[in-house]
Amino acid sequence: MGLEAFLPVAFVIGYLLGSIPFGLILTRLGGTQDLRSIGSGSIGATNVLRTGRKGLAAATLLFDALKGTAAVVIAGYIAGPNAAMLAGLGAFLGHLFPVWLKFKGGKGVAVYIGILLGLIWPAAVVFCLLWLATAATTRYSSLSALVAAFITPMFLWWFGQPALSALSVVLTLLLFYAHRENIKRLQSGKESRIGEKA
Repeated sequence: MGLEAFLPVAFVIGYLLGSIPFGLILTRLGGTQDLRSIGSGSIGATNVLRTGRKGLAAATLLFDALKGTAAVVIAGYIAGPNAAMLAGLGAFLGHLFPVWLKFKGGKGVAVYIGILLGLIWPAAVVFCLLWLATAATTRYSSLSALVAAFITPMFLWWFGQPALSALSVVLTLLLFYAHRENIKRLQSGKESRIGEKA
């Protein structure tokens, strides 16, 4: 199979990896209530934290990030940077819209970090630092993600990575879409802060 022919395969591999609902799997194994019935209904680490199980939340964050990294690294190893970027996009879409859960998934923050880690690790560090700085001052996970995602494409452009910056713009737009309800709650002052239970 030629490199160009592999590109759609890279996207599918990324999608399938991204669609693994680690938050839901780990909370079920941990004996908590259905993750989709609490908080935002998301399957991501922030909602897992609302169960009060910090260990499960940390594990969800780690595995969600690693599935993005794995998609990028595998596809990049096989067919180069274009395949890696397509696999990253596929992983992000898989997490947001997993076929196994009627296309209702997570918000994509951890996967975004994992994709950046696999493509260009300094951008992942910048994303995390921006998230941490915003979270420390506001205690809003959603706002922290929005700020970090908004700035990351500009950092990549400044870093001399126009292709990765373009991919980051797409991921950021998708992340903002996934956070549309959070944005409404932030505007109305009803958004939950980090550590609050549903």
